[in-house]
This record gives sequence, structure tokens and C-alpha cells, in this order.
Amino acid sequence: MVQLQRVAVLCASSLGVRDAYVTAARGLVSELARRGMGVVYGGASVGLMGVVADAALAAGLEVIGVIPRALDAKELAHPGLTELHVVDSMHARKAMMAELADGFLALPGGFGTLGELAEVLTWAQLGLHDKPCGVLDVAGYFTPLVTFFDHAVAEGLLRREHRSMLLVDDDPARLLEAFATWRPPLVAKWIERSET
Repeated sequence: MVQLQRVAVLCASSLGVRDAYVTAARGLVSELARRGMGVVYGGASVGLMGVVADAALAAGLEVIGVIPRALDAKELAHPGLTELHVVDSMHARKAMMAELADGFLALPGGFGTLGELAEVLTWAQLGLHDKPCGVLDVAGYFTPLVTFFDHAVAEGLLRREHRSMLLVDDDPARLLEAFATWRPPLVAKWIERSET
């Protein structure tokens, strides 16, 4: 079993149009609290990020935020975190979150959330880390993305073993259980050369 002390929660700086997103964020934090796991996240006080941070703090969890200086200057940083790291760039934010977390779990979000998810999946594909990566598929939000990845496999642009690195569930307890039993695929090489 993988020892998970902290999970990086990747999520939006807005709430979205469905109450289910807020409910799922709080439900995820409840499951993290049940397991005594801390949270690493983007450091903001707004949107789903703020919901996650507030719920985690209320549950007595360690909450570490990592926010770029440009966003901190706009007073989006959460004022009550266990730790807040202010970094110089989005790149530095992703690198620090990856260093501090033992796994990566995405809630619904936009470009920023997808960028963070794609980066940690790419690093896993390249063997730069062996930490679990997953999405909480709230109300089918990530279904089109998962379908796209399956399409990439069918088109020969993503190996099936690498597609399997993205854990997907609509239940936070099952998803975190999959995190706890995660074993990365053993792939000898990640690029197939075409026969010419």
C-alpha cells in the first residue's frame, strides 16, 4: 500500500454552475480527514479551492497552499492556512505542489486544473514520479476527457499502460482507496518508432 500523507487537490478558482461541485469538494475533504491526510492546493481563498481549504481547516487537517506572486498580489491567497508558499511563477507552483504531495487528485476545473493534471500525468509517464493521479468525476464532468484519452489510445498516440495511470471514480472513498493500492505500470519505453 502507498503511504499517502498529503494529496494535492487540483481544482477551480470558481464554483461552477452545479451545487454538486461544492458538495463533492466537501465530500472529498471528509474522506481525506477520515484517513488523516493533509491537503496541498493552489493557495486561493476563492472558488472550489476556497471550499477545499475551508473544509480541510475546519476538519483540523494540515493545509498547504502554493500560490504565484501575481495572484497573491490580487489578494486571492487564503489567510488561514497551515503554510502558504508564495512562488514566482505557475511553473514553480506546480513543481512545489508535486514535491509536497504524495498523490494528485483533480476536482472539476478549467485550463489551470487541466494543465496541472496533464503535467503530473506527463511526469508520471516519463518516470519522473510514481505517485497516483486521479480525477473525481463529479456529475460526469471528466467523462469527455476520459473519452478523449481512450480515443488517443485507439489512435496510437497514447499507450494503454499510460492511459491506466489516470484513476477515475465518482466516489471519493473508492478513488482514495485506489490511490492507496496504486502501483505504476512498468513500461520499458514510452515511444514507439514507426516502421519505415
